[in-house]
Amino acid sequence: MSEQGETTSAPDSAGAGQRCGLVAIVGKPNVGKSTLLNALVGQKISITSRKAQTTRHRITGVRTQGQTQYVFVDTPGFQTKHSSALNRSLNKAVTGVVGDVDVVLFVVEAGNFTLADAKVLALLKAGIPAILVANKLDEVHRRSELAPWLRDMQERHPFAEFMPMSAKNGKDIERLLEVCSRYLPEQPWWYGEDELTDRSERFLAGEMIREKLFRLTGEELPYTSTVIIDKFEEEPSPKFGRMVRIAATIVVERDSHKSMIIGEGGEKLKRIGTEARQELERLMEAKVFLQTFVKVRTGWADDEARVRSFGYE
Repeated sequence: MSEQGETTSAPDSAGAGQRCGLVAIVGKPNVGKSTLLNALVGQKISITSRKAQTTRHRITGVRTQGQTQYVFVDTPGFQTKHSSALNRSLNKAVTGVVGDVDVVLFVVEAGNFTLADAKVLALLKAGIPAILVANKLDEVHRRSELAPWLRDMQERHPFAEFMPMSAKNGKDIERLLEVCSRYLPEQPWWYGEDELTDRSERFLAGEMIREKLFRLTGEELPYTSTVIIDKFEEEPSPKFGRMVRIAATIVVERDSHKSMIIGEGGEKLKRIGTEARQELERLMEAKVFLQTFVKVRTGWADDEARVRSFGYE
């Protein structure tokens, strides 16, 4: 991972025979897009949880394999139920991606197609190849039902390829990478060979805290809760090699949400902080000191100025 999200140029001699291009990952909330991105990149860079609408930003992941460099863009799940300023921002992130890539991975749950899926499918642009990723194949009990479902999907959109698969299966991931490579243009790589994302460690810190927040509070906590990084400071350490000090604020809309996060005697907030810190230490290969606070900002998700101030587009 490049420190602070800075990209480094490929060597001057590079370019001959190389392929590089953009691959968008789109779909409704909770179909496994972030899990798929992490598997395609080969390392966790996008947060996951069972809670819908976990991904809030466009996350770019980079995979360099052989002569091909894949630049994946994981988008928020397209939200159709609520029209808040936050959701308008998230949907803008989706629509801004699908028309400016080399290939689209349209992710659905294998054997299922809902109205929410249809609304995302309608965003796909003519002339840009789309691959149907029928994810969670391991959860399909009657494989014989897939053939008629795939025929129905072909009638809905002229997909370039069909990929029934599981994002948890390494062989399926390799097959998908091979398929994607066919649609990437021959051109020099955009990133260094070892880079995994264009996002800074500061950004990823906020994402990892938010993941633990949602995982440990379950469905009770509204998805409008967010995390702001107030301080991110690095310093050398004779003992650990590298030390990072982070202060983060969890923002919620109600006092009851604040109490839910803090928990009895502060135990829930302590656990959120501990698990996030441990994840960040693995990710950053550094000793991390993390402080977490909780603040109430009533109605922030409906306030466009505040949504932008919190880092949303």
